[in-house]
Amino acid sequence: MSGLVNVLVIVAVVALVLVRQFRARAIDTDRRWWVLPVILAVVALREPGIIDAHHRTESITLLGAELLIGLAMGAGWAWTTRVWTESDGAVWTKSTKASVAVWASGIALRAGLFGLGAVLGIHQDSSALLLALAGTLVVRSGILVWRARSLTAATGRGAAYGDAMRRSAWKEGV
Repeated sequence: MSGLVNVLVIVAVVALVLVRQFRARAIDTDRRWWVLPVILAVVALREPGIIDAHHRTESITLLGAELLIGLAMGAGWAWTTRVWTESDGAVWTKSTKASVAVWASGIALRAGLFGLGAVLGIHQDSSALLLALAGTLVVRSGILVWRARSLTAATGRGAAYGDAMRRSAWKEGV
């Protein structure tokens, strides 16, 4: 994929994730939460320009820093997300104002890394950003699923089919 396509994919994924996360929504601990991050990582790793051939050591160092920032950002985002259980046993999540601060800090750090790479003359491909975004999403989703499962275990039960249905007081005919 070209750099422009990578940038468009990054913007689309970030927009989708942000819009979804800042609204309250039920979290499903049984779904495959790791699929989107794996797809993003595979797309990023298929690109040959993720490491600058003329500045291998510096490029790998910048990539490692980018990944560490992405992982820290995912953990920070997950721990600043509000998680609660409704009376029916469903677990809900919603990002908070602290989550916005985590995002802003992560973006500022990434911009600083990009600036450092530009000053050092290191070619930086959008694949590194895509790989770090995959790391952010997998860490965040993994922690949220873990938190949701611990809430479900603490309440003693998850939601069951028909829990929210109104029951009649009279005995139903056989």
